[in-house]
Amino acid sequence: MIIALLYALNAAAFLAAFILSQIDSLHFFQLNSYRFDTHFKWIFKNFSRYLPHNILTVLMLIAVLFEYSIQLKLIVTLPLFLLAIYYERPKKAKKPLVYTARVKRMLVTTGVLLCAGLALCTLTYISLFDNQPLLQPGKETYALVILILMYGFSQFVVLIVNLVNKPMEKSINLHYTLDAKRILRACDGLVVIGVTGSYGKTSVKYYLNTLLRAKYNVLMTPESYNTPMGVVKTIRGSLKPTHEIFICEMGAKWVGDIKELCNIVHPHHGVITSIGPQHLETFKSLERVMKTKFELADALPEHGMLFLNGDDENIRAHGCNRPYFTYTIGGRGNYTATDVSVSDRGTTFTVTAPNGERETYSTRLIGRHNVLNITGAIAVANQMGIPLADLKGQVRKLEGAPHRLELSEKNGVTIIDDAYNANPSGTKAALEALSLFDGYKILVTPGMVELGEQQEELNRVFGENAAAVCDYVVLVGQKQAVPIAAGLKARAYPDEKMFVADTIQQALAHVYALTTDGRKKVILLENDLPDNY
Repeated sequence: MIIALLYALNAAAFLAAFILSQIDSLHFFQLNSYRFDTHFKWIFKNFSRYLPHNILTVLMLIAVLFEYSIQLKLIVTLPLFLLAIYYERPKKAKKPLVYTARVKRMLVTTGVLLCAGLALCTLTYISLFDNQPLLQPGKETYALVILILMYGFSQFVVLIVNLVNKPMEKSINLHYTLDAKRILRACDGLVVIGVTGSYGKTSVKYYLNTLLRAKYNVLMTPESYNTPMGVVKTIRGSLKPTHEIFICEMGAKWVGDIKELCNIVHPHHGVITSIGPQHLETFKSLERVMKTKFELADALPEHGMLFLNGDDENIRAHGCNRPYFTYTIGGRGNYTATDVSVSDRGTTFTVTAPNGERETYSTRLIGRHNVLNITGAIAVANQMGIPLADLKGQVRKLEGAPHRLELSEKNGVTIIDDAYNANPSGTKAALEALSLFDGYKILVTPGMVELGEQQEELNRVFGENAAAVCDYVVLVGQKQAVPIAAGLKARAYPDEKMFVADTIQQALAHVYALTTDGRKKVILLENDLPDNY
């Protein structure tokens, strides 16, 4: 009876630790975009994160493999399982696990596999007290070893579950995709505009949405919904027969991603905002980034309009074998912005159209990069039949995309929130925006990620650029801080003006505690990495 009770307590403790471990694994699998290869590499890349988990597993195995009574073994392993529960307890996350339908299906499959494992352990346990064992165990500790190994390899269970569910997920995604295509076909006369680029696509989408509303009933993909399932969800949940234009943001991490999106929505017109060293860990080369972004151009119909950022050297280098419009600042684009005046209160500029028509605009948004993005949106809207003059009021209404140089005031402190926009071009634009403000300029950043072999060098350059603008720099993450700090020191930036924090919360607490001799604090929040970094 005592052995049965101890076994039950161990099984209950294992169950709690295993479930908590699975929820944690599902969280990071979701952050890694449900990709098997990405998550598999992430597990080994973050081996130190699982060190307590692995140590506990080894200690349990050592405890049960020594030759002493099963009762004593169960007494030793129980507190270790309880420690495992403590280690696996839910931790505060920047972006918590979202219990989507897919996550719920994975939890059900995990439960089935868990029940199968527990049944095996139970049958083995029962067999220990039978003269004719059901499973002929080689050792009386067999059941306990199974429990320990199930916990030890629990971080890989999510990958097994993903493989088991893969046929079902493909079938479900296909059903949703076909339904989205049916809805699109039913919207007679709907014009689809695809917007892609290494950076700037979300801002252009938001600006274009505002400008086109001067004449049309418009739907855009919300927030950063730029994956196939995000686009499909928008169509199935929000697209109505009354909509005249659908603006579809198209994101990509792999060659073929834009083509896949185009095969769903079949865009009539397209905008390519930029091409740069973004997601190089998956793309591997800038040439593959170019190829992927121009999959949008390749998908357009013969009479579809293509709009290109004429100031982007990579777009110019790639070239295009179909007609297109360019938009630039001060260059020779079809739509050109000139007379740009930028301050911390807003921006004014003049746009010249291909027919020579000119119009001057004012916006509360700051930064030359915003002028370029707005000019691109003006170009599209104008070619969609809205006169330049009719866009003046709409430009004044423009608001920045959330967390992309979003301005706010808090307790007498100016905050420039650029948390969703850290890339080589974006960091330059953000520092330029910060330089416009009077006050004590503070940068808070973990740096840039997913830049492949160039990541260290680009972060070092980021540090060099920051040294020329910032009065104080707070770096987030000991590992991430190294190349940025090297760039700061290369420009003789004083050590006393730098601080390395472990978390964004610690960084902000340090910033708010700083004394600035009466100067107003202006804080630039440049990037905020999710929990899987």
